[in-house]
Amino acid sequence: MRSKTRVSTSVSVTSSWFTYRLRRRGGGDERDVSFNLRPHAFKDQLRICGVARESMAETSVARDLVGYGARGFDPKWPGGKKLALQFVLNYEEGGENCLLNGDAASEHLLSDIVGAAPYVGQRHMNMESLYEYGSRAGFWRLHRAFTERSIPLTVYAVGLALEKNTQAAQAMKDAGWEVASHGYRWIDYQNVDEATEREHIRKTVAIHEKLLGKRPVGIYQGKPNVNTRRLVVEEGGFLYDADAYNDDLPYWNMQFGRPHLVIPYTLNNNDMKFVSAQGFNSGDQFFTYLKDAFDVLLAEGRAGQPKMMSVGLHCRVVGHPGRIAALLRFLDYVQSFQDVWICKREDIAHHWYKTHYPQAASASKL
Repeated sequence: MRSKTRVSTSVSVTSSWFTYRLRRRGGGDERDVSFNLRPHAFKDQLRICGVARESMAETSVARDLVGYGARGFDPKWPGGKKLALQFVLNYEEGGENCLLNGDAASEHLLSDIVGAAPYVGQRHMNMESLYEYGSRAGFWRLHRAFTERSIPLTVYAVGLALEKNTQAAQAMKDAGWEVASHGYRWIDYQNVDEATEREHIRKTVAIHEKLLGKRPVGIYQGKPNVNTRRLVVEEGGFLYDADAYNDDLPYWNMQFGRPHLVIPYTLNNNDMKFVSAQGFNSGDQFFTYLKDAFDVLLAEGRAGQPKMMSVGLHCRVVGHPGRIAALLRFLDYVQSFQDVWICKREDIAHHWYKTHYPQAASASKL
């Protein structure tokens, strides 16, 4: 018979800090979890953080449908900037499903063969070739686009993909780009067991250290499961994860015993719509969509509620000449604004730890 679990909370005031304590009893354990918050942030942070939890049953990870709410939240971007803009390049080619990687079927997602079916027990030669375009040609076209303009970039890099193209890994390093973890494989981790996923996280960190000279501080598993964020927190070396799409600002997650930063990503301002149903049919549509999003968010920032804008890119998608022209126009457009902070995701993470860390103690990770 399953034992009942009771959760009690208490709030105390010490000087200018609130201490929020959660006590969990039942299920054979007793545990206190506490964190400190300044009064002006107390209600907001409790609402967005939730409470620490231990059980990882499917129903145990709470949802938050409120977020920052009607009042919003001032990110206090450096220099008083009104919008934080960051670009993400997904480097996945070579890490996708393929019989040569020991997989049971071929890849079927995110290519110019829209609606492709996986070939069980067979190689899909056209699919493999479409992915190869990304690492052979598309990557270098995007590399030139960003380095020639000196625009900061974050790369979500699949560990196995980095191992298969060390020239690209070296180019990322030489460019000074942030290279975040995108998992060891570009696969769906929904049904991957916990031990395997933990090993994949560890293995990818080791690949980064070997090829790039340092570990990743960010992670975007891409297709996570209910265990993923807990495993990321337990690993202990990540400043943030990006496996969320639920806000225009970063936020703290407190479900696993300490503040963990989530910097939401986007499937919206994303070139993947070139290769999805009802997506972009031309570069003009891509440019217009990005420009409209940028203009609205910048206007909101100038009106007193600054936000963050993410743009997602893929070597095998926007790396084609007929698509990258629109991206180049957008890059040139956004560089003309003086009140926009174009940055890497790790820059946002460092800013959030320094400016919005929810505990009185200094952030030891910086």
